[in-house]
Amino acid sequence: MLHMNLIDGQPRAGGEEIANINPSDTSDTLGLYAFAAAADAEAAVQAARAAQPGWWDAGPQARANVLDAVGSALIARKDEIGRMLSREEGKTLAEGIGETLRAGQIFKFFAGEAVRMSGDHLRSLRPGIDVDVGREPVGVVALITPWNFPISIPAWKTAPALAFGNAVILKPAELTPACAHLLGELITAAGAPPGIFNLLMGRGDLLGPALLDHPGVDAVSFTGSVATGRSVAQSAARSLKRLQLEMGGKNPCVVMDDADLDLAVEATANGAFVSTGQRCTASSRIIVQRGIYEQFTERLIARMQKYRVGNALAEETQIGPVVSDRQLQSNLSYVELAKKEGCEVIGGDRLSRDTDGFYQGPAVFLGATNRMRVSREEIFGPCAAILQVDDLDEAIAMANDTEFGLASSIMTSSLRSAQEFKRRSQVGMVNVNLPSAGVDYHVPFGGRKASSYGPREQGRTAVDFYTLWKTAYTFAG
Repeated sequence: MLHMNLIDGQPRAGGEEIANINPSDTSDTLGLYAFAAAADAEAAVQAARAAQPGWWDAGPQARANVLDAVGSALIARKDEIGRMLSREEGKTLAEGIGETLRAGQIFKFFAGEAVRMSGDHLRSLRPGIDVDVGREPVGVVALITPWNFPISIPAWKTAPALAFGNAVILKPAELTPACAHLLGELITAAGAPPGIFNLLMGRGDLLGPALLDHPGVDAVSFTGSVATGRSVAQSAARSLKRLQLEMGGKNPCVVMDDADLDLAVEATANGAFVSTGQRCTASSRIIVQRGIYEQFTERLIARMQKYRVGNALAEETQIGPVVSDRQLQSNLSYVELAKKEGCEVIGGDRLSRDTDGFYQGPAVFLGATNRMRVSREEIFGPCAAILQVDDLDEAIAMANDTEFGLASSIMTSSLRSAQEFKRRSQVGMVNVNLPSAGVDYHVPFGGRKASSYGPREQGRTAVDFYTLWKTAYTFAG
């Protein structure tokens, strides 16, 4: 079956057809997906520009109704959609269902935000003049999303964009078009007018420039790699588009001598290896105080080796496959690099299972230093470098010594150490006695340095990116 793009409420074939392959079983195909051409991007922009004013004029309740209906549909169908997500991306079935549920909750949250958008009525400094300060939509927003969270990231970009009166053009990752395609079906079924949500599936090197260079696109929200994010920023700057970037992370997890060892091992293993390490918030640098280093690493390795790697749909699986052969080969190249840089590598081998898939065991790199490439570059796989420090000051300095600044965590029973780490950690999100990965939808998401650029995503702060302030003066006479 061919799954088409969605433009102005109508299916559109595009320029080529690509098979969507299950990374747990490469003999399993989810279907054929139409990849859009540059002409399709032009049509999507025109449709969005024509539809957006009416969507804003329809009022907040009409927008809230659509978003709430989408949220209800996602939640009601979470098992079905979660299974499709796991087939497409390789997450375990529990993770796929959980992510779908979260996407539904995000839509319902922003249904409420649609009717809560507020402003101010003020008296001017000049006699007889009133001032109204309110928000208006940016206009047409291009959303470029990654493959690792194929339903929740499109949800947390699309839902606020629609809630605040914008029209959307969604360009999902090439590897995971199925979830975005289904989201488009649900938005249409919920009553969104034609042209308000447009879906362009296809290649980033073709569709990216077509959207970024188009004068009819007012804003771009992108999640992906640092290198691509920088290119997006350069393109957006030429036409002065509003821009939001979420890029990579090399997130530290600090383990202090006074940590609860059971808690520290479980939280660190979760942060580093769950979801096959394919999370921008994953704990890929584990910084351990010297006094507990031997005991901690021994127990972490034992915990890591107990993870059951297998088919995402199998009930016993705890870690699914890597998303693609290309990503797997990249991961394996970093395993070899760690050896060349002088690390002792435990795990990280390609694995064989009953089905032909992209399986890799989790790995730790012992004896790493913070100067090694495996400690500085985002691998985006189930690999973690283990580093030693003497005290809290050294741990914080090492944690901050990176171009990234997305998330961090510390394992400690000391309130003073926890408070000091929270204060001095140069990231957007800090965790105490929790994994670095794992966020809530009602609070801001984002980082610093090369991890993020522009206003935060999620929560009530999402309004900052998807709206513009307008100040209006009235003289009554």
